[in-house]
Amino acid sequence: MIVPRLGAEQPRGAPREARHAEALAASLPALLIAARRVAMTVAQGVHGRRRVGQGDSFWQFRPFLPGDQVLRIDWRQSAKSDRVFVRETEWEAAQTVCLWADGSPSMRWRSDLAAITKAERARLLLLALASLLLRGGERVRLMVPGAVSQGGRAALETLACELAGATSDDPASSLPPRLPLPRHATAVLFGDFLSPLAEVQAALAELAAVPVSVHLQQVIDPAERALPFQGRVRFTDLEDAGQALIPRVEGLRSAYLERFARHEEGLAQVCRSLGFSFATHSTDQPPETALLALYVALAPRREPLQ
Repeated sequence: MIVPRLGAEQPRGAPREARHAEALAASLPALLIAARRVAMTVAQGVHGRRRVGQGDSFWQFRPFLPGDQVLRIDWRQSAKSDRVFVRETEWEAAQTVCLWADGSPSMRWRSDLAAITKAERARLLLLALASLLLRGGERVRLMVPGAVSQGGRAALETLACELAGATSDDPASSLPPRLPLPRHATAVLFGDFLSPLAEVQAALAELAAVPVSVHLQQVIDPAERALPFQGRVRFTDLEDAGQALIPRVEGLRSAYLERFARHEEGLAQVCRSLGFSFATHSTDQPPETALLALYVALAPRREPLQ
């Protein structure tokens, strides 16, 4: 493991996982409200990024260019000036955006520097992004077995219910599963991605082979980035229950920060090599900031907000 997943040891097993799923299901109404609020805040500051394509809706006039078909010339608009204009319509085909959130134990930890766990923030961002995409006419699906693509604003509740059952105590769930996805779809992955870089690269390479376009959204706790602890501290790996007792943790801070920075840069390099995009978000920061950056990053494949 490249970077330690900080936390306290917790009991494992099916009963605990069931309790966690029940607690998440009970929180869904509040989670949906929060997701819609974040989405609306971002939507108010975002202009639709339209695309040229087949459709009936008029978008814009633009000057005639060499290679354009004569049939596309709008003679009425051209008659108003000394230039020839082409009438462009707006692309109307809905895209499929596949969404995944890391449901492994390491995501359920938080430090005193944050108000929520990484899992809570990842789910909030996922549902808020889904709300924006559905408003823009896209189709969304959760990357879990049996999920199907859904459209329309009513699909958000179904997506939230599917998300409630997607938690796992299996450390292997810290990376996206091997599932058939629509070709040329977009996949957005939320997680801490603290697994070894080789494992992350292998999982992303499988998606690149589909092929799909991928955005990796790393969600971390501020303590994982800063290691603010002092003195004698016992660290527990929530994935494999391994422990390490550090007498003076501040003495390791410099080496830890360097290693953490190398891991993040490694994630960015892996994404660049595959043509994917990458961003990182800390849970002590406003979710709107991360959602806006993510929505803009997906702009080339989106329809305008309605």
